[in-house]
Amino acid sequence: MSDITVRHNPGRERFEILDAGNVIGKAAYKEYDGGESPQRIFYHTVINEEYGGQGLAGVLATAALDSTVDAGSGIIPVCPFIKKFLVKHPEYSASAVPVTQAHLEFLDTALAARTRS
Repeated sequence: MSDITVRHNPGRERFEILDAGNVIGKAAYKEYDGGESPQRIFYHTVINEEYGGQGLAGVLATAALDSTVDAGSGIIPVCPFIKKFLVKHPEYSASAVPVTQAHLEFLDTALAARTRS
């Protein structure tokens, strides 16, 4: 590892972790407006295999969740990694929102539309 950074790429609805400017992982989300407050549905987190076991997924999750909380958005943990991360990091519990059927239906529709375009 040389120069690890995390950036928010809102155009692609994801947070990216980079090594020397090259994307080596991502935490993907969809913005969701359920009425009461904005929320981010985190549905997929991945680190390139050759970077596994170095704690980079935790670095990425921390940056993504901190940014989400700072933006005033709720955290919807559909992604198994983010779910586990929230259990280990109760400091995010005030911003975590239980996953509902409405979240899952919205996510299914949004992801299906993305693959058609």
